[in-house]
This record gives sequence, structure tokens and C-alpha cells, in this order.
Amino acid sequence: MMMKRNKRWITLLICIVTITSLLTTACSSSSATEGTTGGEITIGSKNFTENIILAYLMADMIENRTGIKVNRKVNLGGSSVAWTALQNNNIQLYPEYTGTIVANYYQQETTNSKETLASAKRLMKKDDLQFIAPFGFSNTYSLAVNQETAQKYNLKTFSDLAKVSPNLELASEFEFTDRADTYPGLKKKYNMIFKDVRGMDQGIKYRLIGQHDTDVVSVYSTDGQIKLNNLFVLKDDKHFFPPYDAGVAVRSETLKKYPAIKEALDALQGQINEQEMQIMNAKVDQGYREDDVAHEFLISKGLIK
Repeated sequence: MMMKRNKRWITLLICIVTITSLLTTACSSSSATEGTTGGEITIGSKNFTENIILAYLMADMIENRTGIKVNRKVNLGGSSVAWTALQNNNIQLYPEYTGTIVANYYQQETTNSKETLASAKRLMKKDDLQFIAPFGFSNTYSLAVNQETAQKYNLKTFSDLAKVSPNLELASEFEFTDRADTYPGLKKKYNMIFKDVRGMDQGIKYRLIGQHDTDVVSVYSTDGQIKLNNLFVLKDDKHFFPPYDAGVAVRSETLKKYPAIKEALDALQGQINEQEMQIMNAKVDQGYREDDVAHEFLISKGLIK
């Protein structure tokens, strides 16, 4: 009788230990895989071609390398719109540039590329944000004219342009006309005062200069339209514009919850040079879709299958 009772207790204990072990394993497995399977995030972008392409690159990398669902909210608006969306957790990450972070959002001085990157990371940390996975290129602002205008006024530098700026008109995207790190600061640095300054969508300014309906346009160094329109890019001889190294602005809590995101995006670090970005931008200008251009680039690099 005693032996039967002992056997029952032993059997019961074995069952309890087995169940506890299974529960512990399940919980550990769930914890270990959080951020690699399941979950959902939203990636945003600004309202220009390059930023949209980069957002699609990020989204494809995350979905291909993790089990996280990615909502794509591209073309949100200008820099301040995307930055505010990140701060308010309406999006969890988006492509951004170091110079914009330091000079525009935090109104701090910028120096060289390395120090500007360090400043961006330090400043963002206070707001529980991070800058990760620099893509490998800098997309700085510049000014460009058509070849005829460059020859007519013998233009090579911003200083050359400043001397004749009262005779010329500038066409730029809206954001360029009022940000401290763009035209307002440029005007002070070079005493560059144009006859007229018109803000507009990015595509319109290129159409205008292509038709000789404006004299000067603001450009990004990776704009595909520079080559398509055979524009002459002037040299920023007083080094007004800061370095704009492209990378990922992301909420710290998102990386903590989904650590696999950083691992997926780190694979993009240093993978895109200026020429490659310019080619991708040009493809969109020629009619290709941003998401298709991004996907094809990742396949060509062997980053996704």
C-alpha cells in the first residue's frame, strides 16, 4: 500500500516538473525571439525621392531579415513633419541626415563629418532617440546653374554667385527658403541676395531651370536631376553647409523592444555611395517606382533574396 502511494507521489512530481519545464521553455523562447518574429512598426519618410527610396530600403531589410510587419508611411512632408512624427511615436523610424539633426533640430554648430555624427548621437540620446546605420554617403545641399549661366557670369563658387545674385532668381523646395541651415544662413554667410526666391515642389524647380525659366536651383549632391539636366554645381567655398550623412533616426524604445531591427539595418551600413544614390534617384525621375528601385538595389547587393 505504501509503495503504491509513493509511486503516485513520484508520478505527480514528475508531471509537475515536466509542466513547469515546458512553461519555462515557452516563456524563454518567447522572450528570446521578441523582435525577430511578430510585432509591428511604422517607417516614415520625408517628401522627396531619396528619402522615400531609403525608407523602402529600410522596410525591405527589416521584413526580409525579421518577422516584424512594417507599415510604410512615406512622403509625410518636410523635415519638421517627419521629426515630430518620430518624437510623437506616430512613426518609429525614418531616414535622416546628421547635419539636419544637429543644425536644424538642435540648433548646434556643425564641423566635420565625424564630429557631426557624434553630435547627432549625443543630442538625440537626451530625447530617447538614436542615429544608427550610416548608409555610406553624404547628401549635402548645394546650388546649381545651367551651363550657359555658368559661362555667362564665369561662375565656379558660391562667392562668384553672390556677386551677381541681385540679377538672378533662385528656385528651391519650400524647406530651403526658411531653415536656418539653408538660405537664411547662406544669405548671411555670403551676402547672397537674389532678385527673387521662389519656393516650390522639388520636381518643379528642375522643370523651370530646364526650360530656362529660372537661373539658380538648390540641389542635393545626390540628385539624379543634376545629370539629367546637365547642371553645373557650384562650390561652397566658405563651407557653409554642414555634412549631411544619411542614416536611420529611430526611437530607443523600439530598438529595445525589437533588437533585431538594428541587426537588420546595420547590414545597410556603408552600402550606398553617392553615385549609387544618384543613380537610384535618377531612375525614379525617369519613371521607376521608389519601392521597385529600392528592392532591385538590395537584390543587386546581395542583401536580400
